[in-house]
Amino acid sequence: MKAIVKAWTSLSLIKRILIGLIIGALIGLFGPKDLIVVELLGTLFVNALKAVAPLLVFFLVINALSRTKLPKSMRTVITLYVISTLCAALTAVVASFAFPVTITLAEAGEAEAIPSDIGEVLMTLLNNMVANPVDALVNANYLGILVWAIVLGIAMRYTSEATRDFFSNISHAISAIVRWVIACAPFGILGLIYTSVSQNGPEIFIEYGQLLAILLGCMFFAALVVNPLLVFLNIRKNPYPLVFRCLKDSGITAFFTRSSAANIPVNMELCRRLGLHKDTYSVAIPLGATVNMAGAAVTISVMTMAACHTLGITVDPVTAVILCVLAAVSACGASGVAGGSLMLIPLCCSLFGIGNDIAMQVVGIGFVIGVIQDSVETAINSSSDALFSATADYKERRKAGVDFQPGKDSPEWKSELEEAASKEEAIAAEG
Repeated sequence: MKAIVKAWTSLSLIKRILIGLIIGALIGLFGPKDLIVVELLGTLFVNALKAVAPLLVFFLVINALSRTKLPKSMRTVITLYVISTLCAALTAVVASFAFPVTITLAEAGEAEAIPSDIGEVLMTLLNNMVANPVDALVNANYLGILVWAIVLGIAMRYTSEATRDFFSNISHAISAIVRWVIACAPFGILGLIYTSVSQNGPEIFIEYGQLLAILLGCMFFAALVVNPLLVFLNIRKNPYPLVFRCLKDSGITAFFTRSSAANIPVNMELCRRLGLHKDTYSVAIPLGATVNMAGAAVTISVMTMAACHTLGITVDPVTAVILCVLAAVSACGASGVAGGSLMLIPLCCSLFGIGNDIAMQVVGIGFVIGVIQDSVETAINSSSDALFSATADYKERRKAGVDFQPGKDSPEWKSELEEAASKEEAIAAEG
């Protein structure tokens, strides 16, 4: 048993995740359809990430801001988030003009809490920002958590060193818990992929294959063309090693958890391995999980344009530009959970006079293809959080004349096993 455990832990996390993925897919295709124990692995993994992520964000941001000022690189991060989301919406609208798709509208579902106009979206964002801090932590309101953590972090600068050390120790302890949870990712993803394959099967996507192709094509274009271009303009080096590293280490996990919020700990760990400035990524990552939603902008734009084509509505260039901006702003209001962007489609549909009943049918179709669409969307959204955080950090290094290798682990980074071995050697030397 020790030999098996040692062989398993000697593999990189990504290899272990791929093994879990393959096993889960095979069980889902050829095994029983109601293995509750296997499904429970995925549920427990996602719930564990969602449970620890709010605390991680809260204490990391407080700890970062209580000791240092907000780095200049944050301005670059925010700019990249905004430009990336707008470019993604523009890509989706142009692709929808080039390859118009019509959809068969099914029976409308019941409307939930749907924003009626852009003012309501902005009002929701403002209300989330000033929500009760305890309520924000309980309900994983990351915008509220971020705002309160920033305020408390700045206020903590005027407290004693012992108080700041206390929050630093809490931050380190929660980070350790997160690493333990991430180590269980292969088993969690095994359960997640089993549930998806066993419940839906591959044939569910045949009817809406063309719509799905447009969605995925736009998302891949944003991830592999637009984002690398933005990275190159900032770091002036080949961006693809960093792009592929973020897609591999962050995107794959986000694909299966389908939650930007749940993937925050994964991005934090990736940034730590890359040796990025902690004061930057401890704020940029949770902020990105809230407002960096290029994949969501693609989904909202494509689904809205598909509804227009189906109903024979002509979209003029000026309205198309307005749609891009509205989709980008709406995407920022999408929650960092599975299917969050779909509920913003009716808002953009209202721009063309499409009623809520029809819009909700489009939302229903979104949920049908959501097993792949939402997974890819989340992978693009979440991986770019780490991508742009690294880009901002590398840009500052380039300006300072410091050499860097995009996408490579920091020489100072050590795995937990190496850290433990170093401590054991130090203890033995003292003895």
